[in-house]
Order: sequence, then structure tokens, then C-alpha cells
Amino acid sequence: MSDLHPEVAAVTARIVERSRDSRRAYLDLIERERESGIHRPTLACGNLAHGFAASGEDKAAIRAGRSMNIGIVTAYNDMLSAHQPYGRYPDQIKVFARERGATAQVAGGTPAMCDGVTQGQRGMELSLFSRDTIALSAAVALSHGMFDGAALLGICDKIVPGLLIGALRFGHLPTILIPAGPMPSGLANKEKVRIRQLYAEGKVGREELLESESASYHGAGTCTFYGTANSNQMMMDMMGLHMPGASFINPGTKLRQAVTRAAIHRLTEIGANGNDYRPLGKCVDEKAIVNATVGLLATGGSTNHAIHLPAIARAAGIVIDWEDIDRLSAVVPLICRVYPNGAGDVNHFHAAGGISFVMSALLDAGMLHDDILTVSGARLRDHARDPKLSGEELVFEDAVPESLDDTMIRRPDCPFQPDGGMRLVKGNLGRATFKTSAVDEKRHVIEAPARVFDDQDEVLKAFKAGELERDVVVVVRFQGPRANGMPELHKLTPPLGVLQDRGFKVALVTDGRMSGASGKVPAAIHLTPEALAGGAIARLRDGDMVRLSAPEGRLEVLVDEADLAARDLAPTPKPQAGTGRELFAFMRIGADGAEQGASAMLAAAGL
Repeated sequence: MSDLHPEVAAVTARIVERSRDSRRAYLDLIERERESGIHRPTLACGNLAHGFAASGEDKAAIRAGRSMNIGIVTAYNDMLSAHQPYGRYPDQIKVFARERGATAQVAGGTPAMCDGVTQGQRGMELSLFSRDTIALSAAVALSHGMFDGAALLGICDKIVPGLLIGALRFGHLPTILIPAGPMPSGLANKEKVRIRQLYAEGKVGREELLESESASYHGAGTCTFYGTANSNQMMMDMMGLHMPGASFINPGTKLRQAVTRAAIHRLTEIGANGNDYRPLGKCVDEKAIVNATVGLLATGGSTNHAIHLPAIARAAGIVIDWEDIDRLSAVVPLICRVYPNGAGDVNHFHAAGGISFVMSALLDAGMLHDDILTVSGARLRDHARDPKLSGEELVFEDAVPESLDDTMIRRPDCPFQPDGGMRLVKGNLGRATFKTSAVDEKRHVIEAPARVFDDQDEVLKAFKAGELERDVVVVVRFQGPRANGMPELHKLTPPLGVLQDRGFKVALVTDGRMSGASGKVPAAIHLTPEALAGGAIARLRDGDMVRLSAPEGRLEVLVDEADLAARDLAPTPKPQAGTGRELFAFMRIGADGAEQGASAMLAAAGL
């Protein structure tokens, strides 16, 4: 193993120094909660009786209080394909806990909305804030003081960050996240993209498009493209919060069940009453956050985590910013090409060596902290393993020594590109994220006149009317957290891709979101300050020359600074009601900036 890369060490030291006071306050909190917080031995008899009244065959054990009681926090629903497999997990987990003399109860459920269903719809305006709702739900679930550890059941976009944020406020509890795995591969991604673009051009109808989408998203399990959901799983592995190699085992298999069983058995071993106490709040430290970031960059993961990582870190008293991510991106090589950055999906990625090989290779290159407290093993290297069944016995084998498909995974000394492909771009328009790893290098610099919109549907109308048939920087503003909850803007990708394929220089600039499924169009996203907060994007006009340059790390409008400052801010669109959006007004009003995590909850808590 190489020594830790000096820039990884420097960024870590920068985060540690910046977080010194807040991290100490957090560690003090979880120590107080462990020693004198609410837990079963301190509950009054009436409280305790309520807690075990309906626990059936586990009633006597929970009442006696001599063994671990695991709180299950589940994001199960049977509409969301990734979470449908969780329906049977609680009953299984209770059996697995009893095998080790422990008990388990469903502490509570959290919402789990699907961006795939709400994408381009009004419900998407609830999506980002569902993360904080999930965190609040997890906190409610764990607040009863009945539990000695937690099993978190969640996978998708806002769900894992939300579960982790909520659980970190109970950081004295040992906690393991338990995935359910991706659906088997369906329609080839290249064909799916082809049909989408044909539909955008009006060359195929809705029936052909629906048939294509149904062949892509066809069964139980996580969507197989490398977007936010599967980036979540990778990061939990890089932080050592899963059992080794747990992420990408398909649902409904014997191996999947065996790894879940191992997770519950392991949870019974890392409680406060044993000799191997591993509380969540100490597992998630500055080094673990850096590891998650390095993994994100090395694999070309979702840009949504430029928002989620700061929020997760804040919940553990850690402060990171986009400069930290940018500095790491400059030295962490891109060693994976998974759709939409490549042809193969996460099943192909897993077969080629997967996360265990990536982790091993990054450790060899000195890109990851090996000396972190994980849920299993003595160091992170112990997580660079793959679970296998040897007869009926679960074994963990070392990662394969070499990639089994170098069109998908490579070693850091022969990467797809020398940097991690997630750049901070800044200038007189503010600060934004540009995911260069998905974009052809010849499009890393775009300079073109702006066409300014306040709504993504206006962009589609202009495209269909032929008004964008030229070099253009499409600006979509009033899409930030304070404006409308920062919805994903994926429905813009096909038309902008069509314009790009027709030979035009095209880019997107927005204070909204465009995650890991965004694809090939250059995009400066998460622009902060947002339009509603008085950001300069609210002063842009049609025809302004806008320059987006990844090599320079610049995003700017090429107009006189005095002229720009003298312009009136664009009028704020009226907030829209319906689909429950009005109920989230307090989250919009209180949200802080995207670089801080876009959270009213964390801001109000002073975190």
C-alpha cells in the first residue's frame, strides 16, 4: 500500500481544522447520550411496558433488558422498485437477531419517494426536502429509547442521506445500513437513450417510449444506472457502513439474504455492552467523509452528493465545502465508466470487480484512509472483499487482483481520465458544480449567448418551436431550494442532447439539480447563491454571453460588472400550490445554500 496521497491528507487536515469545535461538540453530545440519555434501563415501567406490549415471542427478552434490542428503521414501500424487497426484511431480521440472543423491532418507517416517478412532475418539488423529512422520521423512530443498535433499510436518492442524517443524531448507537440490491439488467442503455432522443424529436410515439422504459425498469431492485441511488451504496461501502461487498447483490437471492443475516449478527457484536463497541458517530468521522468523496470522484458518481455530503457531514459535526471536493477531484483519477458515463450498468460493474476492486485499488494508490472505524474488520482494507456462498456458508473473499473488464474499471495508474471529473466553477455568477466526467473533453469549454427561462417546461416549448437551433447556454433559474425545492431537471437532457448532436455548442446553467443520470450535456448546476436569494443568475438577460470553462474553473457572464450590478433582479415567480408543495413552504423559506446542503432543518438546529 502506498502512503496517503499528500493532497488527500491536506484536504482531510483542512476539514479537521475547520470542524474542530463542531466535531468536539458532536462527540460530547453522543457520549452524554450514551451515558445519560434515554434508553431502556432508564424508562419508567409504564414507558417500558408500552414499548414491548406487542412484541410477541420477544417480549420476555426485551422486558429483561439483558440483550441487544435492534431498532429497524425502514423505508419500505411497494411502489418504489428498489425498496419493494424490504417488505419481508423485518421478519427475517427478527429471526437473525434471535439466532444471536438478541431482539429486533420495527422502530418506524420513513417516506421513500422515487425521482424516477416524479421526474419532470410537480411532485419532484418535494424530492430534496424528502431527505430532511426522512431524517426527521428516523429521529422519531429512534427517540423511544428502546434500542441498543439500529438497522437502516434504505437505498435511493434522498433516502440513504436522510436515514444517515437522522441516525447520526443518535450516534452513540451502533448502526449498519442494509441494502437490497439492483434489479437484473434490462434493455441496453444505448438503446434506451436512442429511443428517448427519437421521442424528443417526435420520431416515435408514447407507446414506443413506454415500451422502452418498461424494458429498462422492469422488476424489483434499484435502477441499474449509476445515479444517486447506486452512488449512495458505493459511499456507504467506502465509509465502511455496509457489510463488505453488500451493495450490488441482486434481490431475492440466497446470497442477498445471507449478507443481510451477517449484518444483523455483526450488529449484535458491536454494541456498547461488548468489547467491540462501534458507534455510528465515531464511524462517520472526517476521514470517512473524505473516503466517501474520493469514491464518488473515482467512480464518476452522482453530483447530487455535492449537496448531500455536506448535509451528512454537518449532522456529525463536520464541515466540508465544494473546494474540498474540487481539490480532491484534481488528484483522484476517474477509474470507472458506468452508465451514463459508460455502456455497462452496475450489474456489469459488479461482475467486473465492482466496489471491492475499486476500494482495493484506491487503497493501493494511497487515495483512501485505511485507518477508519468501520462496522466490520480492523480497517477499511477488510471491506475490500466480496461475499460468496460456499455451500450454505457465507465467506468473504479478497477483491479480484485485476479488473475483469478494463472498459469499465481500471487501476488508478491507467485511468479513464486523470481527475475525478467534478469541478467547482465560480465567477461573477456564483459557485456551481460541473460534472466533466460524463462530458466529452471538447465540450469542457462553452461560450455562447444565453437564453433565459424561469421554468423547464418553457425550455421544452422553445425547443419544439425551433427557437434553440443555435449555439446557446440555456439558463433555467428559480429552481433552487428556496424557490421551488430544487427539482431535478432531467427532462431537459434529451432536447439539449439533440441540439448538441446537431452540432451546436450547448450548455445548461441552473440553480437547480441535475444528478448522475444527466449524461453528456455540459451543465453548471446547483448554482449558488440561487436566484431567489439574490444571486446574479437573477440578473441575466437573453443574449448575454456566458462562459463555462472546466479547465479554468470559471462560470461567468461576459458583461460589464457595473452594468450587471445595476440591473434589476428578475421578478420571483409565484409559489405554486398543489401536490402538497404548499406544505413544504417552511423548508423552502429556511433552506440554506446548496453548498451547505440546502437544509432548513440543519440551519435551524445550528448545525
